[in-house]
Amino acid sequence: METSIDQENISKQKALNKMKNNALALLGVAVLLFIVAIYFKIPILQAFSEAAMVGGIADWFAVVALFRHPLGIPIWHTAIIPVKKNEIGENLGSFVSEEFLNREKLEIKLDEFNFASKASDWLSQNENANKIASSIALNIIPGILKTIKDEDIKRFIQFQFKEKLEAINFGDWVALALEPLQNGEVKDQLLTNLLVVMSEELTNNKDLIRKKVKESTPFLSFGLADKSISEGVFNGLADFLNEAKNPESAVRIKIDEYVYDFLDKVKNSEEMRIKINNLIMGFAGKKEVQDYINGIWDEIKLSISRDIERGDDSSIKNNIANLIQGFGSGIQEDPVMIDKINNFIKNDLLSVLLNNKKVIGDLISSTVKSWDGKEVSEKLELEIGKDLQYIRINGTLVGGMIGLIIYGVEQLYHHFII
Repeated sequence: METSIDQENISKQKALNKMKNNALALLGVAVLLFIVAIYFKIPILQAFSEAAMVGGIADWFAVVALFRHPLGIPIWHTAIIPVKKNEIGENLGSFVSEEFLNREKLEIKLDEFNFASKASDWLSQNENANKIASSIALNIIPGILKTIKDEDIKRFIQFQFKEKLEAINFGDWVALALEPLQNGEVKDQLLTNLLVVMSEELTNNKDLIRKKVKESTPFLSFGLADKSISEGVFNGLADFLNEAKNPESAVRIKIDEYVYDFLDKVKNSEEMRIKINNLIMGFAGKKEVQDYINGIWDEIKLSISRDIERGDDSSIKNNIANLIQGFGSGIQEDPVMIDKINNFIKNDLLSVLLNNKKVIGDLISSTVKSWDGKEVSEKLELEIGKDLQYIRINGTLVGGMIGLIIYGVEQLYHHFII
């Protein structure tokens, strides 16, 4: 599949070939004119065509000699670029490091550029913010999700969950939550409501009690005792609950004492608090809870993937775009921040460039040296060869004009002097 660079190179090659053919065609015209001049004995045309051929061929030789040996013949001082590639690389590296990486010149350019203002203006535009956000959502986030090992994340979540639980004193929490129950009115109302609910449930499940009693009585009783036993159980429980509803009853007093004693232990007994913590930690360690915790990461990944697949409607992408756009707009409205960013970039970039100017020069030099000479020559010809063909065209035309001038001078000399 052709890339945009490949297509651009093909277009450049076509333009280069076209200019080469134009220059060659013009040289061909000069040759044709020379033949006509010889055949019809036209001196002025002969002078023009001879000089045009010389100029065109000489400039063809000069242009070709830059990139390769003319006609493949290894003539001295030809194929200059591939032969002198290493020297060109060294000179280019030295030139860049000495002429471009100069403090005064760099400071002027950096001051003129105003990176922070231009960058913030670019980021504040909705289209640009969306492009960056789309790239992050479609390329970076999925790449991160694929790179991360699920086991490591789940292990991390498990560790954090356990660490946070161990740091919590659930005994204190329970004591704090139950503290209002030590208030008589709250406790009494809660117990009364609970007993009412239990009494209603007992009435609603009378048939179930009778069935359970029947299942528990001996088979040989033939059900004679079932009814009396179940009625006794039901009535006994009903009486107990009804008596407990009365705040002044002995049953209710016993329940109150039990509840108060329990609340007191929760609030003041370290042993009870440890038991509560151990109970909750034991619950958290159960396989069902651990599986649920492990599933959290799977749900997060799935939610992220589904959201990103929504494209322009992705909440993640739109939030990132809004964040980027807001960041750009915020910097635009803060001249102090713009100055800080520009000074930071200027000072740091200057420091990096100036401290590594020799390294940069050596990098350029070594990079050019590492290139294949033929490949470098072909690439340079592709970039500048089209313009160099004008040298051949101009050489042909200028050569012809000089030939005419020389012919005219010669005719004047013969006419007026001889």
